[in-house]
Amino acid sequence: MNSNPYIRITKEFKFEMAHALPGYDGLCKNIHGHSYELLVTVAGRPITDISSPKYGMVMDFGDLKKIVRKEIVDKFDHSLVLRNDYSSDLIDKLKENYERIILLDYQPTSELMIADFAQRIKENLPKGIDLKYLLLRETVTSFAEWYADENQDEK
Repeated sequence: MNSNPYIRITKEFKFEMAHALPGYDGLCKNIHGHSYELLVTVAGRPITDISSPKYGMVMDFGDLKKIVRKEIVDKFDHSLVLRNDYSSDLIDKLKENYERIILLDYQPTSELMIADFAQRIKENLPKGIDLKYLLLRETVTSFAEWYADENQDEK
């Protein structure tokens, strides 16, 4: 066996979220919701210190879960996500009636959200652990993918 393998591990997450796509030429310009699924793949070398409680692990799945829940799931689950250029009157009215409103500086499509999620996760991974892949499933038949090797220029 290779004594220093580079291994990928993946954890799946689920959350519910509503959004609207202003300017879109179809029904998705209206507020609507999805049951999102997010797959997060990280990679690294398994810990070789036999005295470590994490011996043999690339990363504890529980630690990955804490990062993704804190940065994405706990924030976006059961939230209404909108672009931040709606009128302030509308935003104020929504905030009077609903607690979980997230305003983003981009159109909240799966494509742009997955890029945002990648950055949020990467910034919180431990040293030596690389974010390799994300899949954000919006519906049973539609999803966006993010690959690290295709996004090398990101900082």
